[in-house]
This record gives sequence, C-alpha cells and structure tokens, in this order.
Amino acid sequence: MSLEFEAVIGLEVHVQLATETKIFCACPAKPPQGRSISDLAPNSNLCSVCAGHPGTLPVLNERVIEFAAKAGLALGCKINSESIFARKNYFYPDLPKGYQISQYELPICEWGSLSFETQRGSSQVQVRRIHLEEDAGKSVHEGGATLVNLNRAGVPLIEIVTEPDFRYADEAAEFLRELHGIVTTLGISDGNLQEGNFRCDSNVSVRLKGESRLGTRVEVKNVNSFRFVEKAIEYEIARQIEVVKSGARVVQETRTFDSDRGVTLSMRSKEQAEDYRYFPDPDLVPARVSTNALARWRSELPELPQAKRRRYQSELGLSAYDAGVITGNRSIMMVFDSAMQLIAKQESNLAKGIANLLTGEVSRKLNEESVALEDLPITPAHFVDLARAAAAQVISSAGVKQALNNAWKTGESIDTIIEKHGLKQVSDLSSLEPVVAQVLAEYPAQVDELKSGKDKVIGFLVGQIMKRTGGKANPALVQQMIRKWVES
Repeated sequence: MSLEFEAVIGLEVHVQLATETKIFCACPAKPPQGRSISDLAPNSNLCSVCAGHPGTLPVLNERVIEFAAKAGLALGCKINSESIFARKNYFYPDLPKGYQISQYELPICEWGSLSFETQRGSSQVQVRRIHLEEDAGKSVHEGGATLVNLNRAGVPLIEIVTEPDFRYADEAAEFLRELHGIVTTLGISDGNLQEGNFRCDSNVSVRLKGESRLGTRVEVKNVNSFRFVEKAIEYEIARQIEVVKSGARVVQETRTFDSDRGVTLSMRSKEQAEDYRYFPDPDLVPARVSTNALARWRSELPELPQAKRRRYQSELGLSAYDAGVITGNRSIMMVFDSAMQLIAKQESNLAKGIANLLTGEVSRKLNEESVALEDLPITPAHFVDLARAAAAQVISSAGVKQALNNAWKTGESIDTIIEKHGLKQVSDLSSLEPVVAQVLAEYPAQVDELKSGKDKVIGFLVGQIMKRTGGKANPALVQQMIRKWVES
C-alpha cells in the first residue's frame, strides 16, 4: 500500500445456520449426512412457501432465534428483546417472492466486538449488527441460458456487519478466521466455505492518510475463502490508489473477484445507495427473546477458540501454531478435547504428540480426501493409544504413520494394528548388536568419518541398520549403540 494512502474496510459476513429446517417452512435446511444442497436434484428441496407461491404464509423457525442470539452473545452484543422482520424488495430470478425477508431497523443483535491477532499485534473490530434473513436460490448459467435452482431458498442466514474498522487486508482475513472458529465452535453453522455456508462481502475505499472523510466505497461480493478475501481486498486497494493517483474518480460499484487471475471485475455500477424499500413484513409478528431464554443460552455457550488457544498453550504446552490449527477446525478440536479427557493427569505430555498427529498427518489427509473426521472409523482413543505407543518407543515415526493409515480405514485398535502388521520396534540389545556390528564392519570409511567428527554420517549408518531390520529397529537406540561402539 502507498505510504500516502490508507484503506478503510468493512465486512458483511453471511453465515448459513445449521438448523434442521428452513427459516420459514418445514423443508430441510441441510440434506442427509455426507451430501450437500448442491448435490440434490435441482428444485427438489422446496415447498410452496420457500418457492414463493401466492397466498402462502411464513412461520418462523424458533431455533434460528437461539442460534443468532448465541452468535451475538459470543461477540458481546446487546441482544434485543424484540426484533422485527422486514421485506427487502429487489428483483432477481432466484428470489421467487420478489423480496427477501430480512431484518432492518430492529435486528436481533447490535454493538459487539471481536478481538484477534495479526502480525502487527492485537486488533479489535466493532460489530455493528447481526440480523436474520432467508437465503435466496441460485442462478445457474448454462449454454447462454440462466436456470434457477431454489433448493437453497429459505435456508436461514445471519448477516454480521462490522464497522469500517479494518485498515489492512490481512486484518480482514484474520477477523474472518476468528469469526469462523466462533460460529463452528458454537455449533450454529457448518462453516463449509466451499458450499457457501460462510461468505463475505467487503466494502473497500481509500483516502489520504490524515483525512477523516471516507473515500468512495466499492463492494466486492460473495468471496468464500479467507485467502481470496485478503487477495481481493489487496487488489482493490491497489486499484483504487492507482485511480486516485491518475486524477480519475473511483466509481461506486459492485465488483466480483476472479480468483484465477487475482483481480476484481465490475459487476454493476452503484451511483447511489440502493433503495430496497424496506417495510415490516405483515405476515410475521416481532421475534421476542425472554430473559430466561437468554440466560439459558448464555449458560450453554462453550469455551470459545481464543480461550481454548490460551489454555492449550498454558496448560498443555502446545505451540501457538498447533493451538491455532486445532481451534480452526471444529472436528479436529472435538477429537483433541475428547482425547484429553481419556488421558490421566500424569500423561499430559501426550498432548503434544496427539496435537502433532492432528495438525500434521490428519490435517493433510482430511484436505486430500475431502472427508469429515466424524465420518471416519478412527476415534479419539486411537490418537491417545498412538501417542502412548510413540512416547514409549513401541513404534517408530514410520510405524505411527502406518498405524494411523490402518486405523483411518478400518477402525481397528492400535494394539491390534501393531501386532497384525508387525510394527513393534526392536529395542532388544541382543537382537540389534549383531546387525550394528555387521553394518559398521561393512562401512569402515563412514565409521572413520564419524570418528573424525563428521556427525552427519550417522544418519547413513542408522539408515542401513533400519533397512536390515525391515524398519523395526528403534532408531534412537541404534544411534546410541553406534556412538558407544565408536567411542569405545
């Protein structure tokens, strides 16, 4: 960013709520296990209400009030005892009623904040409001025609609107990561970015440093990746600075982000604020939150990601990186917490081993295979047993990986897998001594190098012994035996 300019950024985050049914009808809001709404046959998940047929009446799903209020509580918002639904009028092919039911003048939550860490230190951003609304359908462009799929129409959303408190693109990305961790930890959203469960509009403007007046705002719509949000904002800041420097005027417009090219592209101009002609929906009474309900929901809030990260580091000795990876994925976090409940206090040293498995090999496999941890036969007990076996040097690091792969597929116990596949390390001195002696005799040049202080060669010698024992020798013990032999 140019030293003369600063960016002013605000976010509007749309979070799809994980209720069983849609916001105003009994249609499923999420499909059967292992499927997504996009996998369902087009227009198979709808009824006369969410299809917008004349004469149909919406009936509010009370669960969405609970989920929205819990999001507000987690962000320190004021929860309004009464909120009002409004009709937001605009005309898109995928909006069957010709309006969207949303909240306008009186949303369910107002004025909270969220703290997060960046490379520049701690930041805090104000949350102006959280309001409820229904999702639209989806326009599908094929062969020069536009088709409409209403499966998603009526799925409940909360929109989280921030103040324009961001000045850097990476701040926006870190805020979104923190917010994503909160809504998934609360269990109010699946947070699947690929499915659009969590997507973001960014409002970006630039101005000369020291100015108080805001520049012309450009909205970048519907980006569903933390990395792409950061890249889209970075590009938009640079583009607007170049426009201003050239003496031209930034046009108020809506843009989209082309992730392949890394650029934002104009969708439509927006010379003035759109007039959606909001008015209270006459078919819906105000949504009310009682004092008792609010107290109950507050008591049900789980430990949130920031608090978990601090506890993981202070009590379990995890690195900031491992703590961040674990709290960034709800499935991994639930497995880790369950595993911690299975170990005794004197075994707290196993936490690092379990964390290494989850943040390393497990995270890699989940990304490669696009599966959910809860859908696999592997359990928290497997990770505890693997960490115990590794800590006791019963199996090598290669054995740990092989045992994990087997448990991943079959769900067999770690003890069974170690026995069945012969993964137990050889730590018996009497068994290893002849192999060590033979290898050292066969490689006198490498032994001389080791004697002269060239320590790296020991890896070669250990490798040769591991080959002779089919990878079963305890490498730490083998290394000790080699050094003892050379010193003697």
